Amino acid sequence: MANEREIERVWTVDFQDGSGPHKKVGQVLPPGNWEQFDPFLLMAEDWFQQGTFPDHPHRGMETITYVIEGKLKHEDNHGGSGVLEPGDAQLMTAGSGIVHSEDPLPGETVHSLQLWLNLPGSKKSSKPRYQDLKAEAIPVRKEEGAEVRVYSGTSGNVKADTENHVPLTYVEMKLEAGAIVTQNLPGSFNGFLYIMEGSGTFGKDETEGEKNQVLWLGRTSKKADSEITIKADEQLRAILVAGEPIGEPVVARGPFVMNTEEEIFQAYRDYQEGKFGPSE
Repeated sequence: MANEREIERVWTVDFQDGSGPHKKVGQVLPPGNWEQFDPFLLMAEDWFQQGTFPDHPHRGMETITYVIEGKLKHEDNHGGSGVLEPGDAQLMTAGSGIVHSEDPLPGETVHSLQLWLNLPGSKKSSKPRYQDLKAEAIPVRKEEGAEVRVYSGTSGNVKADTENHVPLTYVEMKLEAGAIVTQNLPGSFNGFLYIMEGSGTFGKDETEGEKNQVLWLGRTSKKADSEITIKADEQLRAILVAGEPIGEPVVARGPFVMNTEEEIFQAYRDYQEGKFGPSE
């Protein structure tokens, strides 16, 4: 029998007005909590227009960008490009180094969630890659009054084919008022829920949560399977993200996430010397 997860912490996201084309931002997972949030580094909810995120580098980590509203064009110095629309997500592995831009199409304001996911030291030099997860191709689990879209990992008997360096579950849940759904998770995973719309109760102690709140999952036995039960008090939309902790030192400076200070210095040297891609 799976262990039912409790909710360990609840916090409400504080939104700040941006500047210029960056209209508003909220830190869903504030950076700096490396050990507690492992393998996650940060998550931001953004509203932005053209010119907010021009060409910039990354190394040693991954980003998962989920588009809520608007159309977002991405381009990189390895020859990749495309447009993400509402309901689409993208898993970008920076690995050994990439330079990319994330720019709304003309006249668009993009509303998105972006999660930074750490990579273990053995994967930080992996080849950069993109996985575009288009809304129409996302596998869907349906229960009475509930729909779970599986961007990575599994939900019930539904499994995504997303390739992960770090084992990861990323699902979006939509529940009608009164609906109940249970999400399965390995007992070793760290994870959280973020409520985008509505309210409900969550976990073993039926902890209350509402829009713009983060609910951090309590840990359980690493050897046993676990689950989290979600009950919607009103129409509810939330994401649940959980992953296998890496348990390595984190040294983060700007867009680079490595294990040591020397690796960070090397990342800056390599970037300045044009070693992040074939077309830079």
